[in-house]
Amino acid sequence: MKFKTRLLITSVLIIVVPLLLTAVAFTAIGIYIVNTEQDFRPEGGNYAFFTYTLENYDQITEDVILEISEQLHVDSSIMENIEYLEEINRSLAVNSSYIIVRKDSEIYYTGNFKAADSIFDKLPEYGRNITSSERDYYYNDMRKLVKQLDFRFLDGSEGSFFIVTKVSSLISQKMLVDMILAFILILIFTSMVLTQWMQKGVFIPINQLNTAMQNIAEGNLEYRLSSDGKGEIGELYRNYEDMRLRLKESTDEKFEHEKQNRELISNISHDLKTPITAVKGYVEGIMDGVADTPEKMDKYIKTIYNKANDMDRLINELTLYSGIDSNRIPYNFHRINVAEYFGDCVEDVGLDLESKNIKLNYDDLVSPETQIIADPEQLKRVIDNIIGNSVKYMDKEDGIIDIRILDEVDSIRVEIEDNGKGIAAKDLPNIFERFYRTDASRNSSQGGSGIGLSIVKKIIEDHGGYIWATSKEQEGTCMHFVIRKYQAPEQEEVNDV
Repeated sequence: MKFKTRLLITSVLIIVVPLLLTAVAFTAIGIYIVNTEQDFRPEGGNYAFFTYTLENYDQITEDVILEISEQLHVDSSIMENIEYLEEINRSLAVNSSYIIVRKDSEIYYTGNFKAADSIFDKLPEYGRNITSSERDYYYNDMRKLVKQLDFRFLDGSEGSFFIVTKVSSLISQKMLVDMILAFILILIFTSMVLTQWMQKGVFIPINQLNTAMQNIAEGNLEYRLSSDGKGEIGELYRNYEDMRLRLKESTDEKFEHEKQNRELISNISHDLKTPITAVKGYVEGIMDGVADTPEKMDKYIKTIYNKANDMDRLINELTLYSGIDSNRIPYNFHRINVAEYFGDCVEDVGLDLESKNIKLNYDDLVSPETQIIADPEQLKRVIDNIIGNSVKYMDKEDGIIDIRILDEVDSIRVEIEDNGKGIAAKDLPNIFERFYRTDASRNSSQGGSGIGLSIVKKIIEDHGGYIWATSKEQEGTCMHFVIRKYQAPEQEEVNDV
């Protein structure tokens, strides 16, 4: 859920929920009060009794009636003592009550004349004697609890002593306290519910996201956050997870790249050390006069030259690897004739292979006019790297390398096959990966940077072709690569009129 929606809902709930719950609470309290009424209908009226709160007031007034009744037995003239009556009225006023003393059908004394006048005609007759067992209530404009005590004045007139309690004020006070208490409880409940809702929907997710970001800052890229939620929180979680995966991928790539660079430096250093040591040895031989004949001198110089070429090849390979890594291999494409180009390559490679006692076979099975679009220098590098690998891993005295140019209709396929030791089936899918060696323990002694075939693959793919290998252990390996032929644009024939 979006923050804006969540805040809007919260604002509405803060207003609506307390009002609804307050209305429910007020209704419940009212129902409770109504349900606790006990109807009593004496002559001329409908009366009700309210339990609990009024029970206390009922007992208080009943105690006053009993006390006055006892006083009347001792002194029957007390009802004619106005000061005594005023004292009783004052003591009852704190309990929302007042007294009425009736003599025959007239008001002899009252503590609240206006209220007494409105209820006087409805008071019970002499002899009715309302007691606590009856607990009668009178209704008119106000609800009143009435207690009655009959007696005789000194002159023999009928007299009645009434205690009238303002029931409506008691009910109002009780309801007011209950309503205030209910409203406070409702506000506390609403606040707790909304706080929990906001905490669960906002604060807890933000704290989780903060913890996740701290893990990222500490380098822990494995700390995951998953959420199917919608809105800003869900989007933040998904953005965090995307960021984490990208950082992890970038870190893994950086680690692998550094590892490959260290391996490359190690390999190049190893491969450079061998020719440099040889060059130093032959130069020292020349300086010391060991090459004391023209034949020896010529042999030493040629060896130094070959070793220098090996070093130059390694340095070029390193430079080319840097270009591959940054995708900036320099290409200079030309339209070249397949027969002529590969014929020159075979002639150039053949001289070197002959010196190493390796036989070279060449078959060109494409038409003489077949052309391709290629970079001659980079394509030559492909052939040199493949043949260099064949020579490096040749384990037979009578080595053979076959080069075949085959016609594939709209492409040419070049096959370079040797009778070397071959490649195991488990290693074959990986030979074009950078720094991959089929047997690191044996290949390290034979030199090689481990990037030769990855360079070959990159160059062929940049020419729009593809390359693969087939091999059998102890029988040999064959490298295949395909390059599309050059297709001349069709020219319309122009007829002279």
